[in-house]
Amino acid sequence: MRLRRGVSEAGRGVWAYVRSAPGTYVWLTVLFVTTVALHHMSPEFEQEFLRRRSTNLHELSRHPVRVLVASAMWTDGGSWLPYVVLYSVFHARAERWLGTARWLAVCAAAHVLATLLSEGALAMAIRDGLAPRSAADTLDVGVSYALSGVVGVLVHRIRPPWRYGYLAAVAVFYTVPLVAAPTFTDFGHFVSVLVGLGCYPLVRGGGRVRNPKETAPVPPG
Repeated sequence: MRLRRGVSEAGRGVWAYVRSAPGTYVWLTVLFVTTVALHHMSPEFEQEFLRRRSTNLHELSRHPVRVLVASAMWTDGGSWLPYVVLYSVFHARAERWLGTARWLAVCAAAHVLATLLSEGALAMAIRDGLAPRSAADTLDVGVSYALSGVVGVLVHRIRPPWRYGYLAAVAVFYTVPLVAAPTFTDFGHFVSVLVGLGCYPLVRGGGRVRNPKETAPVPPG
């Protein structure tokens, strides 16, 4: 009886957490559907299908709005489960703190600005002969820029001195790849974190600053 009650209470707690961040879990549901769809495609068809939804230079120059939206609804294959963890740890916390509208604004700003700046840097590299012209048609889909932006904005959610440790960890995580063996994607991730950090005016009033030692309340289910 106690086990059943414990399972029931845990289930209500999980459902309450999901309901407190509807945008996060709707997005995760979309990613689940699209990931399943990818696993039913042949490798050749999958590559061409994703390329038409990529935010590469070729597609951005022809269908900028469509690919900016579509690219955030697909992954480059692999497992969906890691996204459940990352979305629950970062996106759900940010959405509960900011509300769905402001959380979505941070995601959109990070995704769009990081995409445009990284692809702009790639265009200059192609122009200067530092990157091959074929790079204009590379496969570039995914949700990592939006996630990185949310990782950045959560710096403002944590109370000092914990904030500085979190900020240092974020800086190391995103700076080391950029210094060691930089790619245009690494540059995009770095930009998206800066966008998230720069969203402070947007997040003011989003709730009290949290001490990591405190247990975050879950709305009653």
